[in-house]
Amino acid sequence: MSARPLAVVNARVVDPDSGWDGPGCVVLRDGLIADVVRAPSLDAASADLEVIDAEGSVLAPGLIDLRVKTGEPGNEPKETLKSACRAAAAGGVTTVVLQPDTDPAIDEPAMVDFVRRRGRDLNLVNVHVAGAATRGCEGTRMAEIGLMDEAGAAYFTDADHAIVDSRVFQRILSYAAAFDALVAHRPSDPWLTQGAVATSGEFAARMGLPSAPAVAERIMLERDLALVELTGARFLVDQISTADALETLRRAKDKGLEVSASCSINHLSFNEIDIGDYRTFYRLDPPLRPEADRQAVIEAVRDGLIDVVVSAHAPAPAEDKRLPFSEAAPGAVGLETLLPALLNLHHAAGLDLIEALRPSTIGAAQLLGLPSGRIARGAPADLVLVDAFAPVIVDADRLLSKSKNSPFDGRRLQGRVLRTIVGGRTVYGRDAA
Repeated sequence: MSARPLAVVNARVVDPDSGWDGPGCVVLRDGLIADVVRAPSLDAASADLEVIDAEGSVLAPGLIDLRVKTGEPGNEPKETLKSACRAAAAGGVTTVVLQPDTDPAIDEPAMVDFVRRRGRDLNLVNVHVAGAATRGCEGTRMAEIGLMDEAGAAYFTDADHAIVDSRVFQRILSYAAAFDALVAHRPSDPWLTQGAVATSGEFAARMGLPSAPAVAERIMLERDLALVELTGARFLVDQISTADALETLRRAKDKGLEVSASCSINHLSFNEIDIGDYRTFYRLDPPLRPEADRQAVIEAVRDGLIDVVVSAHAPAPAEDKRLPFSEAAPGAVGLETLLPALLNLHHAAGLDLIEALRPSTIGAAQLLGLPSGRIARGAPADLVLVDAFAPVIVDADRLLSKSKNSPFDGRRLQGRVLRTIVGGRTVYGRDAA
């Protein structure tokens, strides 16, 4: 049975696809957006409509998070698919793309189909799956890319694992190009970064942390882009984080290569100084960078050089984080803090609201060819209603994720999710199903 038709009125509609930021009403019917009116109220409303008065709150496309890890299958104490989807709904994220480095890895079509079915059965948010580029994400043998593409894999990646063998990576790119499939890769030279937990410089030296030079990112990116140029593949630079690598990316785009880039909300929000007294919630991979790099990444989001912003949701239980900084597991949960952190780029970094939301809505949708990420007639009714100015103090213990390793713990942000709608159905907020 389809959800009851819904009308959200008296909203501030922010749609990065059309560039509209102003008063509006949106009518939802049969899981789709039936009408968009650029006025505070509807002239006439059907009697069967449930009407929600947004009272001036922001109505935006639901966020699309292209980089989400769970512990399922294989390590459910970290995070189950259900807990991740509940956290996503609470954060205004209506679509997630799961990473393939699970146990077993998502490296064959049956695994892609299994996880997608699990997501559909939960009936919370839209669940897509990235397929492994190599068997077991081990970087040595190409996985069944063609069959996984047919099974619905969103793109192909080895997640945090570098594909060091250039011949293997060339084969992956060549094969993926034949299917017009997207390949993502983290640019990080493993010989320079092995054992490193920080970026080389005065801060890392003073803290006594094993570190790697920032150039490790650019070195691997130069190799990747040379192979992309050779093969003509579609390529996503996964979590770019340094100013030098951004210059390499710009040259590739200027050449006309079909290259996109993502960055994590963590590298837009924090710098290496935030590690402070060795707080392991800030133990990330890639590691936090100097402030100059953070500012460069923000500007790259502003001018569109970076196409996508992700939460880089990587749950780790307390026993993996309550260790000396160099021994702690890398990663941070982020599904519930992605939206307020994006809004903080508007409040504190001076980005327009459309600029701040574009990379996690229409930017991500266009990269994967999804119909969502926009507020337009006929688009999926995947929306978030948020009070963009409501103060929020992040309390990690109250997050819905099973793991609580949030670097935003205790931070003051602005932006409270009031309602998350997926396929026209409220999945978080008042009267959630």
